[in-house]
Amino acid sequence: MAMNAMDHPHSALAGLNPRELEVLRLLAAGHTIKTIAALLGSTETAINERLRAARRKTGIGSSRELARLLEAQKNWDRKIDLSPPGDPANNQPQPALAGRNWSKGLIIMAFILPATTVALIMAMAASTPQAATPAAADANSRSSPLVGSWALDVSRIPAAERPGRVTIRFRKAPDGKWTSLIEIVAPDGSGQHAESTAATDGVAVPIAGTMAFIDTVALRQPAANTLVMTLGKNGAPFSTRVYTVAKDRKSMTETIVWPGSTLPKLETTHFKRID
Repeated sequence: MAMNAMDHPHSALAGLNPRELEVLRLLAAGHTIKTIAALLGSTETAINERLRAARRKTGIGSSRELARLLEAQKNWDRKIDLSPPGDPANNQPQPALAGRNWSKGLIIMAFILPATTVALIMAMAASTPQAATPAAADANSRSSPLVGSWALDVSRIPAAERPGRVTIRFRKAPDGKWTSLIEIVAPDGSGQHAESTAATDGVAVPIAGTMAFIDTVALRQPAANTLVMTLGKNGAPFSTRVYTVAKDRKSMTETIVWPGSTLPKLETTHFKRID
């Protein structure tokens, strides 16, 4: 017999994979199966299959009840920095961590991201040179490994969930701010886009565009080849994405950290440089 969400322990959500959690978050936000499929560049059949799998794993008979249970988890809100622009909390000095020559970005992230995410980012940064000084970075912003256009390698994604195309373009201004332009094209040719410009200080800024499931972004840059992007909706975290460029500057990995369970769910996608 299916359990009621009100009686079901939150630990049941730990068994859900990132794609199932993604659909449940959108369902909790009021989307229908049709609009979720459009937003994710997938099919309604694939979305329904994710929901069936989530119900089977948790024993909860209603997808909407399961979505409400996921929405009720507030633990992550205290772990991701999604304060609005100008919030004094973001300008508080951070304590130093003795015994390590870490960049300021890594030190701050150690206090706002869960331990698993921090460990992941540190591992990525450890094998790369430290970022240049602010003056050198401004003078050579075009030379940043992240700058340019990147296309998702859709061949690595299951056919039933494969979008038509996903592209990301990163630009860096002389003042150190990053502009991110993202375009998602579904298999039927319909598209969505998002654009934002933010400093790498972890302060959330608005996102412009047509991606209804996100409205803010906050950036940090722990290393020259790494950009950490935290996306939010209505003041709540949606996902954190760590973009890391390979030494040859021709490929980039996107590690996605999904909230919603005791331990964060990790998912990796791959991009290729197109300019």
